[in-house]
Amino acid sequence: MGKKSRVKTQKSGTTAAVSPKEMMNLISELLQKCSGTAPSPGKEWEEYIQIRALVEKIRKKQKGMSVVFEGSREDYFSELMGWATECGASCEGFEISSFADEGYGLKATRDIKAEELFLWIPRKMLMTVESAKNSVLGPLYSQDRILQAMGNVTLALHLLCERANPSSSWLPYIKTLPADYDTPLYFEEEEVRHLLATQAIQDVLSQYKNTARQYAYFYKVIHTPNASKLPLKDAFSFDDYRWAVASVMTRQNQIPTADGSRVTLALIPLWDMCNHTNGLITTGYNLEDDRCECVALKDYKEAEQIYIFYGTRSNAEFVIHNGFFFDDNAHDRVKIKLGVSKSERLYAMKAEVLARAGIPASSIFALHCSEPPISAQLLAFLRVFCMTEEELRDYLVGDHAINKIFTLGNAEFPVSWENEIKLWTFLETRATLLLKTYKTTSEDDRSMLEKPDLSLHSRIAIKLRLAEKEILERAVSSGRTKRLHFQKQLDEGAPLPLYEESDIALLENADAKLPIILRKLEEEDERLEEEMNLVEMKPDEASLASYRKTVLNGGSKDVNGTQEDPPGSDAMPEGKKTGDGVEKTPESQDEPSTKRTEDEAKEGSE
Repeated sequence: MGKKSRVKTQKSGTTAAVSPKEMMNLISELLQKCSGTAPSPGKEWEEYIQIRALVEKIRKKQKGMSVVFEGSREDYFSELMGWATECGASCEGFEISSFADEGYGLKATRDIKAEELFLWIPRKMLMTVESAKNSVLGPLYSQDRILQAMGNVTLALHLLCERANPSSSWLPYIKTLPADYDTPLYFEEEEVRHLLATQAIQDVLSQYKNTARQYAYFYKVIHTPNASKLPLKDAFSFDDYRWAVASVMTRQNQIPTADGSRVTLALIPLWDMCNHTNGLITTGYNLEDDRCECVALKDYKEAEQIYIFYGTRSNAEFVIHNGFFFDDNAHDRVKIKLGVSKSERLYAMKAEVLARAGIPASSIFALHCSEPPISAQLLAFLRVFCMTEEELRDYLVGDHAINKIFTLGNAEFPVSWENEIKLWTFLETRATLLLKTYKTTSEDDRSMLEKPDLSLHSRIAIKLRLAEKEILERAVSSGRTKRLHFQKQLDEGAPLPLYEESDIALLENADAKLPIILRKLEEEDERLEEEMNLVEMKPDEASLASYRKTVLNGGSKDVNGTQEDPPGSDAMPEGKKTGDGVEKTPESQDEPSTKRTEDEAKEGSE
């Protein structure tokens, strides 16, 4: 994170002897391997090892092809600041500085008040898909459907072309980018192994496979007449492409186009040096002045580091797309896939009640690191999931049935004590089963983290693995506590809180307690349902204790330039921190866009 950089531009080392034909054969083999049918469940790791072996063979033969700028990245910070000043950016009140484990960031050189506009970057400084179209990459972009469909890939090649251009106006920025990153694309095989059984693993494997496939594809494209004018033919190594992909992945953001009609992906120099902390989104785009603007998240004293908030990202997203684990992540979560089995006798009734509440019958939810571990949406789903036929009928055609839908996500209005016992038993059981899928215990992970010789990447991976377990352990504990509480209520014959029609005003202002009606699920990424085979579950008493686990972490979150930011990000989805700065729109390197599911535990049906 924030390590000294040697961004490439001059040839270094000695190129290994390899003929163009031999290299093209290896590239063709890699492309074929990455483009074949998807591996069967459980074989993804084996495929990853095979792809990685091919990539390492190519990298060995390309040794010496990469080129670097003289000196280290901090040598060019003054040039970056000078260029920004010339372009009309704000450069007063802060400076680029090094901050221990966080790497480089922005340090206040004077007191800055909360909500004070202290940083703005004009469009002329931004590297965007639009600037790529108007560059040497333009002719290829107009013909290549992958570039047209994937803005992040376009930005990666745009970055490489500008890096190779001695007269590029973006060189002051490019020279300050890190030479490598701490995303899983840079992990050694043994470091990736620490992520096995975590929710991140499928995305990590897909990210590597997609990057390798894209590299092989564009290697071939670059050696065709259509790309003869690109300055990459003699220096387009896998390491070059991986660097460009990681640079974009850890820094890209969405901004409006000049006419404001749509959004486009962009790299935002200088601003992307800001590191992440908890808070609120404080960055936006001013179309009138045509510039990116950032106001202070809080009061900053002189010499303090200036932070921004990247959005409500989980640590899995931070690790995959930014290469860091945020210890104080207030928004960390573990995803859980749930669905009502279509073969269940009460499926139609449950699906109808859920539909009236604006909740799909199958979806991705989340267990949160906070208390309670479930949201109003998940509470509503679980209540319906565990309803008896009589309870379902009451919510469909009973007295005040329509208004009762409003109470589904409100913890103060249980459906019945038996229903609460069922749903918390279900949650406790599910979280317990998910914990059993890990090969190590939480205690094992804590012991490993105490080892002084543990590599940075291994430390990141193990911390993520431990964080997932801790969230699941909290869910187990919470589920047990709630189950015992409601069992006591039942045993003591406590009266059930009655819903009164007059309570509707209260419910409408109940904020987090309000069950969602026609509201987009907080935990659901758009297009998730159509991109995944959601697990179906049948909620009877017998099956509550007999879930059969088949796959954990199915699917992958894909990247293409149009992918939306996770819920909670700002209007200009910002992003993630890599050692020294922000990344905005979370994207992995994939064409078909399949988003992560986390748990695919499949419940036995009866």
